[in-house]
Amino acid sequence: MLSKRTLYRALTSRATLRGCPALSFPGRPGESSCNTAHMLNAAYIIGGLGLLALGAEGLVRGSTALALRLGVSALVIGLTVVAFGTGSPELALSVRAAADGNSGIALGNVVGSNISNIALVLGLAALAKPMRVRSEIVRREVPLMIGVTLMLAVMLVDGRMSRIEGVMLVVGAVAYTVSSYVAARRGELRPVELEFDAALAPAKRSMWIDVAFVAVGLVALLVGANLLLKGAVAVAASLGISQVVVGLTVIAIGTSLPEMATAVTSAVRGEADVAFGNVIGSNVFNILAVLGVAAVIRPFDVQGLRLLDLGMLVGTAVLLLPLLWRGWILNRWEGAGLLMCYALYMRSLIP
Repeated sequence: MLSKRTLYRALTSRATLRGCPALSFPGRPGESSCNTAHMLNAAYIIGGLGLLALGAEGLVRGSTALALRLGVSALVIGLTVVAFGTGSPELALSVRAAADGNSGIALGNVVGSNISNIALVLGLAALAKPMRVRSEIVRREVPLMIGVTLMLAVMLVDGRMSRIEGVMLVVGAVAYTVSSYVAARRGELRPVELEFDAALAPAKRSMWIDVAFVAVGLVALLVGANLLLKGAVAVAASLGISQVVVGLTVIAIGTSLPEMATAVTSAVRGEADVAFGNVIGSNVFNILAVLGVAAVIRPFDVQGLRLLDLGMLVGTAVLLLPLLWRGWILNRWEGAGLLMCYALYMRSLIP
């Protein structure tokens, strides 16, 4: 029969090697310091997410106002600047993670954010108010997002993301930005332009305030990414779970908060095209720019990502098209269905 001391060592030895015991027993040595470490890691994650959200908001506000001052159309800004700005938390975190060799967090962040943008963000927006989207947005942007998602899935099948593949993705990001600008200049998306004009009205403030928004936003993104990465790596190590799982869950949901705020607000205001344009643009940006830059900085092996995760990534992108095809409307029950799918997927990640 095992003694109490032997049982305690058996339960805690594996976790202790990773830093702190997974189980806490009152009065045991080191319990206070371990609890402090857990609280500190949680503070890093919460503080990092908060700074990323504030940084993205400042960057979007400042860069949007500056672009309007330079005569860039609201439609181009909505499809590029706003989408890229709300995707800046993913970019800041993934670049930092790649530079530090924590590629699992970068990959999980992108895959998880794209899943949550459709299943969680659009689900919540549709639940708040059914969204009727213009057919031009669906016909042009959604097939592009599906194609980019399928391309990423093919790249990940061999278990490695090379630098050449990263360069290909970055080139695709540049081509996407240029094509969006050209399409808007040619008037190909004229039916939705008025809605973007109303959503992105010029701000009545000094230009220097807009510059300050951009500068402070960039600093907040850098500091927030550093804090969030530090806490996420520590939590993954202490719980004995892969970095990809942390990226797919807590980090993905946290970095999707800017898209969530924009989409829900736009849906309630009846600006469905802005909500969809933001989400779809962010998903394309996440794959082409975020993951592309991460792979260019440091190629990485695909570890900890399940076939179910790839299936959910592709499935949510493909599913959006038939949902919208019937009348170009995302109803409340369809939004509820997306949320249910996301909840079940999150449950599958919990051991």
